[in-house]
Amino acid sequence: MKYVLPAFLAFFIIGATDMAGAEEVTLEHQGLTLNGNLEIADGKALKDGVALIVHGTLAHNKMEIIVALQDQLKERGLNTLAINLSLGLDNRHGMYDCAVTHRHKNSDSVIEMAAWIDWLKNKGSGPIVLVGHSRGGNQVSWFMANKREAAVKSAVLIAPAVWNMESATAAYKKNYKTSLMLLLGKTTRMVMANKGDTILDDIDFLYCPKTSVSAATFYDYYYEDPFRNTPTALIRVKKKPVLVIAASEDTINPGLPEGMKGVVGGNISLAVIDGAGHFFRDLYGEDVADLIADFIATN
Repeated sequence: MKYVLPAFLAFFIIGATDMAGAEEVTLEHQGLTLNGNLEIADGKALKDGVALIVHGTLAHNKMEIIVALQDQLKERGLNTLAINLSLGLDNRHGMYDCAVTHRHKNSDSVIEMAAWIDWLKNKGSGPIVLVGHSRGGNQVSWFMANKREAAVKSAVLIAPAVWNMESATAAYKKNYKTSLMLLLGKTTRMVMANKGDTILDDIDFLYCPKTSVSAATFYDYYYEDPFRNTPTALIRVKKKPVLVIAASEDTINPGLPEGMKGVVGGNISLAVIDGAGHFFRDLYGEDVADLIADFIATN
């Protein structure tokens, strides 16, 4: 394993309530039921603190990397809550079905994280660390950059998204043989005309070819926002510790270590795991868990 670490790593305390083991928990939010998997480590409770884990694009809390991370952190005595972002659906489980019309927004994630943080506080939780993978890592960076939540002490971003409009446009063209800018221009005009609820059919969106999507949803995921690039968002996180974990063989978010140059230092740390891919399979997942546990224990 190769580490690129400044001296300062983040603080995290973990655990307490009367809950034990694993259970699905829910909360009501804006007319939807949100769900998550709560894992309490042996001898711990929510009052000891918890890591709130956010999955990647159109994914869910039972995908391999999330399940493994919960198990591995539990072995290390850490409590976790892995949430399912609703993506606009009630009590959602599993991968988002591309046949279902997309009405969710990228920005909804920060609002739902805040709802889960309130739920944890109401349950008597101790300090919270936010953990996000891939797009979830970028969404956590948005939260850290824009929210002032005392209960959140630190964050860990696992292979978080890097972005620029030029590369996003080129990738869309390569994948779908269609101009992203033409579609973005169209949906922008619709949103500005208060027609964001209009459903567009046979649109290529995220990982879903020829799906149905509202104009507001397409716009929200693709408009030019420098915070889609995680290193840019982290520049605004001035005090709370953040650990970024990169994979040397990441082909989904390549360029993360290079993008972190000029950002690492003070409260922002970077670790690069040699040989790992974007999903940190097999023993690379143990490396991720060790890094998180060390990050917590050191601070």
